[in-house]
Order: sequence, then structure tokens, then C-alpha cells
Amino acid sequence: MKELVLDTTLGCKACEAKVQPLLDADPRVIDWEIKDGHILRVVTEGACQKCINKIISEKGYLVKEQLSAKEVDAKDYADKILHDIPEIEYDKPEVTADNAGKYYCPMQCEGDLLHDQMGDCSICGMPLEKIPEAKTPVKYACSMHPDIEYDTPGDCPICGMPLEPIITEQDKEEQNEALTDMTKRFKLSLFFTIPVAFIAMAGHLFPALHHEMLGLMSQTSWNAIEFVLTIPMVFYTGWVFLKRAWSSIVSRNFNMWTLIGIGTTVAFVFSTFALFFPNVFPGQFKQNGAVDVYFEATCVILLLVMVGQLMELRAHSQTNSALKALLNWTPSTATIVKENKEIIVAAEHIKVDDVIRIKPGEKVVVDGVLIDGHGTIDTAMITGEPIPVEVKKGDKVTSGTINTNGSFLMLATKVGKETLLSKIIEMVNDASRSRAPIQKLADQIAKYFVPIVVSVSIITFLLWLFLYNGEDAATYALVNAVAVLLIACPCALGLATPMSIMVGTGKGAQNGILIKNAEALQGLGDVNVLMIDKTGTITEGKPTVYQVIASGNYTVNDVLCLAASLDKNSDHPIAKAIVLEAKNKGLSLLESTNFSYEIGKGSNGVIKDRNVKIGNLKMMEGEADVFTIKSKVQKEFKKNITTVYVSNNNKVIGAIALADQIKKESKEAIESLQKKNIEVIMLTGDNVETATYVADQVGITTFKAECLPEDKLKFVEKYQSKGFKVAMAGDGINDAPALTKADIGIAMGNGTDVAIESAEITLLKGDLSNLLKAFTLSTKVMKNIKENLVFAFFYNVLGVPIAAGILFPFFGILLSPMLATLAMSFSSVSVITNAMRLKRVVL
Repeated sequence: MKELVLDTTLGCKACEAKVQPLLDADPRVIDWEIKDGHILRVVTEGACQKCINKIISEKGYLVKEQLSAKEVDAKDYADKILHDIPEIEYDKPEVTADNAGKYYCPMQCEGDLLHDQMGDCSICGMPLEKIPEAKTPVKYACSMHPDIEYDTPGDCPICGMPLEPIITEQDKEEQNEALTDMTKRFKLSLFFTIPVAFIAMAGHLFPALHHEMLGLMSQTSWNAIEFVLTIPMVFYTGWVFLKRAWSSIVSRNFNMWTLIGIGTTVAFVFSTFALFFPNVFPGQFKQNGAVDVYFEATCVILLLVMVGQLMELRAHSQTNSALKALLNWTPSTATIVKENKEIIVAAEHIKVDDVIRIKPGEKVVVDGVLIDGHGTIDTAMITGEPIPVEVKKGDKVTSGTINTNGSFLMLATKVGKETLLSKIIEMVNDASRSRAPIQKLADQIAKYFVPIVVSVSIITFLLWLFLYNGEDAATYALVNAVAVLLIACPCALGLATPMSIMVGTGKGAQNGILIKNAEALQGLGDVNVLMIDKTGTITEGKPTVYQVIASGNYTVNDVLCLAASLDKNSDHPIAKAIVLEAKNKGLSLLESTNFSYEIGKGSNGVIKDRNVKIGNLKMMEGEADVFTIKSKVQKEFKKNITTVYVSNNNKVIGAIALADQIKKESKEAIESLQKKNIEVIMLTGDNVETATYVADQVGITTFKAECLPEDKLKFVEKYQSKGFKVAMAGDGINDAPALTKADIGIAMGNGTDVAIESAEITLLKGDLSNLLKAFTLSTKVMKNIKENLVFAFFYNVLGVPIAAGILFPFFGILLSPMLATLAMSFSSVSVITNAMRLKRVVL
């Protein structure tokens, strides 16, 4: 059950009365109230922001945006649940032959209305999203006759050879059409804006060159060229922003677009009038025989706003691309067995109950169950534990896991969109655009800033019109009113947040930190409690040799050398760890023959005519001195380690302990986090002894061992109930509930995709040093955004009264629209320059 806090167009008690019967009648709405006139709080089971928008839109009201969402306890609302709650979802429109490739509003403001062309929603102004087009079906061909293609797998009817799927290399991510369109608009805008700005500013920057220009043609002619170049900026490349401004005025939802639309339109209309009717203006407003025009203000404002939109779209696109690449584990083909014959087919053609062969080193392509053979499955991404799992007949396997050793047949039980990986990838594809909460604050400021500025502009016009005693009062009134609108135009506001977020997320990506949304980046800076898993987070998450013991005349190196010489034939992770340790010690490995592997036990072979075995106690049954070595192991090794025994000619000569070692950087990173006043708590499924040892080694005072997934979840809830902002870092399915419940979920990139799905931030390099960098990045980005907001408003707030003429009675100073445009542009330059400083931040 969730509590949604929504910003709506509801405005008063009368509005509340209109929507009351609609909300009360919907069985998914458990409780609701309107706060501060337009804020709607809804407790719901099964309804989302889009659903609520559908409900209240029947009376003409809309959800403008979701301010927050959190899980709530159903027990607190038990008295309000008077009926069964239906399982109803409003998803994206289904892909059909009729609507594939069309566009719809992601907010569903327009209901089921579809558009043939890309554009913006006429109600909320958001870019329309595309319904996916049908995927090109995979074809099959014979390697001997590649010119003939077939729709289904089988044998070539000409030569009888098995047909093979034709897998074309293509970008699996849908093209971001909004980004493509905005990029094209930006390039065209540069083509028009640069000459307009140069012509307008040449007289101020290069007087000698401007004199030469006037020798070629009059100022009026140059102004006419500016006019011609500005027309496509207004009526094509920047038209999308003017449409948004018009929508905001019609819906009375004043925002940044309102002022941008008013400022650019007024500048264009005023300049056009001044170009064609110059005699209306007094000589004071003329230079070189022509009235000053402000076409460059129109172009520069639209161009700067376009930069902000382009950055926001690009940042969103890059984040999605990175996550998709991270989650794209599923192979494109698989080997199925039919009538004792192996056929390679495209993954999308696998059906439930198909028999699939998984060979050593291959990924499991779909979810299923073993029906023959055995294997060693690397399930670290599922369980979070470093030791691989040996599977046999009857065991389940999951898509995306890797068969490191052995070969088996499996029966497909879940295929296509039903597999774990497919659901995660679909979730990433459906991720909506996000904005940092601080951006919403900026929008709220703009909401009040717009009517204030427009009012000041109108008052300026009236005061100059009726109180100015000189000639041409109407012209002075118009010019100063325009100057107010231009200097107040908050195009820098549109850059303030997306510019910092884009640079910040890019900086994070360079350091292996993938941020799912801007809200997470901001929320990380408010965290004061960090809960972390042990395996794969504090520890390496893979087995390494911890200790070796030997007996009799054998040395530790003798035991390790024999074990590594035999294990170099195996792909088992424990075997690889032993071989790596031997190589690190510089031992020369011996040749072995007759190698064999017994599942669930270990390996055996012949080295220099000696029978060598390595494995667990089952493997050592009947070997001499096994109990002597076992007693020594119990005395010297810790209880939480994995032990393998080594025998030579039917006599156990030693044992090797493997453990999940603590990462070198863990202690230093935890100490640094604690210095930031962040309490670090360890939650692990391991036993108390192991947890105590690890906690002591890294300086953690609060921890909980033997945690089940629900225990971790309750621990998060416990601290949240005390008012703490909790972040959870983990890498396994057992961490997923806690990752979802935490205020900020952080997935270690070497972990399960379910953990990644449940988290807002993913660390590609799964260690705590990157976690520390993520906290530092959040702090730096939020500070940068706040500085940008100051820059965005400082020049505007300072310049508005000057543009209105407050200094004229005392000093005779007026701020011309030209200088107002320069001040407005300088605020944008300040924002961009300040945001770029994040590239030099040391994490």
C-alpha cells in the first residue's frame, strides 16, 4: 500500500467537493485529503499517479506531478478498507497493429488519445512517448545456402544441414526521438543565432568592424537580416517552447515557460514593430538612423533554453543506456534438443517445455529446471554468496546465471517476458523521466515569480505612461516594460538543475556510479544511516585462500602445489582460487593426467605416478590420516570458512582453508563515512562469529547477523520510524526488500539484477570506496545546484527594479532592453560555468 503526494490543479473546497465522489467511488483509493489547496494526498492499493489523474480528470482537474511516494502499513488503514481491492493497472498502451509507432502522453492527460507525430502534450507540455513498433522477426538460413531465409528453425530442405538464426547487430535501446529532434533544433538554432548575435553585438565588441559593416549597408538593413534569421527561430526551432508557454497560460499553471514565452514574444514583436515603424520612436531610441532591436534576445533566450532541454534529455538517455547495458545478460541464441538432435535457435523462439542444453561457460538463457546432467552455477548475482552452487537433476536455474563447469539439459519453465532478466530490462525501459526535488522548488518559485514579474512590467508601463512628463511617454513605457520582461526571463533557471545533474551523473559514470534518477542523487545527501550487507560489499564476495596446513614431512607449499597442479584442470571457482594462490607464491605447477571431477565431492588425478585427490570429507572417505587432519582443521581454522582436503597416494597430507576476504578499502571507507556523521550498520545472513569478526576488523559497532530478507527490511523500518534517513547497500535478492524500503537503495554492480532493480544507485565497481564517492558526489552536486539557483535569480531580481526605471528619477539611468538581455545571458553563462566546475571535482 502506498501514500502518494500529488501536485494538482485542484484549488479550493468547491474543487474538493467535485472530486470527492469520484475518489470515494474508486475501490483502489483507501484514504485521501487535499492540503494547501492543490496538494492531494492519496493512500492507495493498486493505483498510481496516472490512475489518480484518470479519476480526477473526469471533472476537469489534472495531476501536474508526483511530489513523493512511500510505502505505508495497511494495518494503519484497516478501518478504511471496506471492500476487496481489485488488481487493476493502467499500463502503457498495448502494442497493436493499429497503434504501433504512435505517440501518447506519459501522464495520460489526454486519456487514450494517440498522435501520429512526435510532439508535446497539449495539456501538460511533456514530450509524447512512442509506443514500440513491432520487432523484426528472427529469420533462419543454411550456412551452405545463405540466400534462402526461413521463418522457423529446422533443417535445410536442400542439403539437410541445420538452419541457423540470423541475428542482426542492432541497438537494443529504442532511439530517443525527443533527443534526436532537440539535437536537430539546437544545430539549426546555432546556425541562426550566431550571425544574429554577432550583428547585434558587433557595435559593442568591435567598433572598428561595426564601422566597416555600416559602410556596406545601413543599420536598418542589418536589422532586417536579423529579422529574417529570427523568423525560423520563433516559428520552427523554438516554437515548441512557445507552445508550452501558451499551454501554461491557458491552464493557468504559470512556470518557467510562461516567462520565456512572454519575454521572447514581446522582444520579437517589439523589434519587428521598431523595424517597420521606426518613425514612431523618438531619436533617443535610435542609433545609426535605426531603432534598437532585440532579435538577438529572442534567439539567445530560445537557444539557452534549448541547451537546458538538450542536456536533460541527453542525461536521461545516457543513464538508461548504461543501465540497459548493465542488465543485458541474456544470450541471443540457445541450443535446444528435439528428437535427439541439437538445434540452435533465437532466444525469442524458445517455448515453455523446450529442452535446452547448457554447456560449460554458457549463460542460462531462460528460467527452468534440470532434467539431466549436472553443472556448477555461478549464482552470486542471486544469493550474494561467493561459493558457486552445484546443480543436478530436479534443481532450478535462473536466466542470466552462468554455468562455470559441467553440462546439463534443462526444461524451460519461464520464457520471454516472464523471465527474471526480461522483467528487469522492461522495468528499465519503462523508467520515467525524473527531476530532483529541488527542481520542484524552483518550479514553485517560478509559479509565483511569473505573475509578480508580469505585474511589475504592467505597473512599469502604467507608471511611465501617466507619470512621465517628457515627450514620448508611451514609448518609454513600452521600452521599459519590455526591459523588465527580458531581464526577468529565467532561461538560466531551466539550466540550473539539469546542467548540474548532467555533469554530476556524467562524473559519477566515469567513476562507476550509475544514478537512476535525480531524486536519488539529492536524497543521498540527506542520509544519516547507512546499512550494508557483508558479502560482496565489505568482503570480496569470492573465495580466496585464507590458510594452508600440512602434516608429516610435507610443507605448506607442497600441499598447495599438488592441489593447484590438479585444480588447474578445473573451472570451479574454488579451484581457480587455489591455482591463483599458488601462482602468487611463485610455485611451479606439475603436469597431471587422468583428471576427473565428482560432483559434490571434488577432483582426482595422477601427478608423477601419484594418485592425488582434493575435495571435501566425502571425497576423503577411506583415506589415511583423514581424522587427524580434520581434528587439526577444527582447531586451527575458523568455523565460517570452506575447507578442502588434499591426499597423496591415499593419505591426507593437508588442508586448504578458503574464505571471503575483507576488501582492502572497506575499513578506510567506513571510517570516512562515519566522519561524515553517517552511522554505518552491517546486516548479514552469516553467522554471529563471522559477523563479529568482520565488524571488528572494519570498525562497525552496530550489526545484525543471521538476517533473513524480512529481518533486513524490519531493521530499515525501525530506523525510519525514528526519523532517520536510511540508505541500504547490498548485492543480492535477499537485500532487495530492504533496498526498496530504504530512502535510498544502493546496488553493488557485481550483484543480482533484482538488487539493481530495487535500487536508485548502482555501483559498477562493487566496493565501499565507490560508495564514499557517491556520497561526496551528492553533496557536491546539490551545493552546485543551489549556487546555480542563486545565479539564475540574482541578476533577474537585481535587474528588474533597475529595468523598471527606479534609478531614473535620481541618476537619469535607464536599463535598455539590450543591457537587460546581456544581464539575462550572463546569468546563464554563470550557471553553465559553475556547473562545469563539477567536472574537476575530486571524488
